[in-house]
Amino acid sequence: MSIDIKTLANQGVNGLHPYQPGKPVEELERELGISNIVKLASNENPLGLSPKARLAIEQATTELTRYPDANGYYLKAKLAERWQVDPAQITLGNGSNEVLEILFRTFVAPDSEVLFDQHAFIVYALLTQSIGATAVPIPSKAWGHDLDAMLAAITDKTRMVCVANPNNPTGTYLAPAAIEAFLAKVPESVIVVLDEAYFEYVEPEQRANTHQWLSRYPNLVVSRTFSKAYGLAGLRVGYALTSAQMADLLNRVREPFNCNSLALAAATAVLDDDAYLAAGIELNRSEMARFEAYFTERKLPYIPSVGNFITVEVGEAGAIYEALLRQGVIVRPIAGYGMPNHLRVSIGTAEENTRFMAAMDVVLAER
Repeated sequence: MSIDIKTLANQGVNGLHPYQPGKPVEELERELGISNIVKLASNENPLGLSPKARLAIEQATTELTRYPDANGYYLKAKLAERWQVDPAQITLGNGSNEVLEILFRTFVAPDSEVLFDQHAFIVYALLTQSIGATAVPIPSKAWGHDLDAMLAAITDKTRMVCVANPNNPTGTYLAPAAIEAFLAKVPESVIVVLDEAYFEYVEPEQRANTHQWLSRYPNLVVSRTFSKAYGLAGLRVGYALTSAQMADLLNRVREPFNCNSLALAAATAVLDDDAYLAAGIELNRSEMARFEAYFTERKLPYIPSVGNFITVEVGEAGAIYEALLRQGVIVRPIAGYGMPNHLRVSIGTAEENTRFMAAMDVVLAER
């Protein structure tokens, strides 16, 4: 073979490294030959599938020889009713990850800049580089977004600003007033993406009703997902709330049939399962308090979190991560986020969290 295929790739792709998800349970079983593994690495809902979602999936299996509804009519209708927007303002995605990809493909060009926090969701940087645009990471303030620094960094080349709220992997949260003040100062020519993948875990009195701001800020995108609090990570469903004009553009770029029939059915059904959602939020609230008490007692500094995970400073995080694996506990090292001394731990069931704490005590005693 005489040609190096890499030379044919788009600018920026050769330097990319694939997104590293949390280690699957099956992989650890193969590697170490152990069972009864606890996975607290991917911020998944530990309660299992919603009963209403399960029933909807079973009923939808009778039509799997047919293509799904490309427009997601029933899911959009339910979301429109929930958030008091027009269905024409909604774009569905194969997880909110695909929503982000659609946004980047629609608005970001190789000669533009994208701003995001230095410790924000790594997909922002990956998408920016894949397009060949310029990433502008903004130094964090107390592990969270420095909105004033973001405003100061905007130039005539800035096309998009990504704000994860709550932020992954740090769990920090920006108050509604701070975000709205920020939006009022961002030029209308700059798209602002509010990535609210963990929106449901924010206490109701602290939530920013960002969907109500869309009429005032035509450059605003609100991105949400069913993968976390709604427990549908394996089916991949996300959505964006925008102006109708922006949604029209996004839906021109969106792949047809990007949400499968089972995903559409489950997402539509789970929106009506208030008991399931409330149980998951209450579990997260109580178990988060256990983690905070545990880390305080062990004198391990942690970042107060508003998500369904908590990030803790452990020193040699890579070594601690490997030692926990040998105990059958999977957490998430986040050196790729510029945090080599921290581990991110998802909030699991009470039993799973107890397993983590016992394993962590063994690992700490061996240090």
